[in-house]
Amino acid sequence: MSRLNQVNPVNAEGRAKDLLDIVKQKLGAAINLTQVMANQPAVLDGYLAFSGALAGGALTAKTREAIALAVAGFNGCEYCTSAHTFISKNLKVDEAETRLNQTGRSSDARIQAVLTLVRRILETRGQVTDADISDARSDGLSDADVTEIVAQVALNQFTNYLNNVARTDIDFPVVDLVTRQAA
Repeated sequence: MSRLNQVNPVNAEGRAKDLLDIVKQKLGAAINLTQVMANQPAVLDGYLAFSGALAGGALTAKTREAIALAVAGFNGCEYCTSAHTFISKNLKVDEAETRLNQTGRSSDARIQAVLTLVRRILETRGQVTDADISDARSDGLSDADVTEIVAQVALNQFTNYLNNVARTDIDFPVVDLVTRQAA
């Protein structure tokens, strides 16, 4: 059971209800993560704005999901691992690839370049070296890519941390973590 209240959309009021209605319109349901965020509507509003803005970036949906899985694997977030595996499967990503993504790896060269940088960002808490940036550029990542990757890591760190703190009830098919890394 979740340690933090999951605001039931049926009982929600005011701004929380309005935002949960938006989530329901977009996703077909107000997933439990958004119900936890609805405890403080400003948090849910900020999450929707940030995730919505990044969805319009240059990274493909498969790449964004690979980042989400790598961050979830690093942080040991069962909720996000389950959610992003489900989303990845809907994008036709096979189970073997989603399991690789949890460990910061990919069978796709472009996504591997992204995940290599993601791992360095996580391992160094953003204190990457000049060599890390040089390697990213050598792997074909532009400054725009690096900027967007950092934003994706930050967004996923937030959802991982909130879910780990709340122990949000998982409302997706549960996926076992491949690995759990200490930060």
